[in-house]
Amino acid sequence: MDEELEKLRKKRIQELQQEEQLQQSMEGQEEQQKQFEEQKKMILRSVLTPKARERLNNIKLARPNICDEIENQLIMLAQSGRLNQKIDDDQLRQLLQRIIPKKRDININIKRR
Repeated sequence: MDEELEKLRKKRIQELQQEEQLQQSMEGQEEQQKQFEEQKKMILRSVLTPKARERLNNIKLARPNICDEIENQLIMLAQSGRLNQKIDDDQLRQLLQRIIPKKRDININIKRR
């Protein structure tokens, strides 16, 4: 009976250690994600004018997937050295027009008898 109790204790200690390792791993991943987001914000601050950043934040609320795509493109352009100046609001709108698909006008006609 003492052997069974000892086995259960060892098993429980091992489970607790595994949970602790998993938690530490998750905390590390969260920290890396925070650092990545902070770097991303710094790059975008250096690449966009305040009005363009405001527009991008508004787009993030409405269409987060498109905003992520735009942010990634801007970061790639900045890192490759292709941006000579900050992108202003008008330039960002032109970029958005190329990326966001045009809305289709759908007309519904109702014929009554």
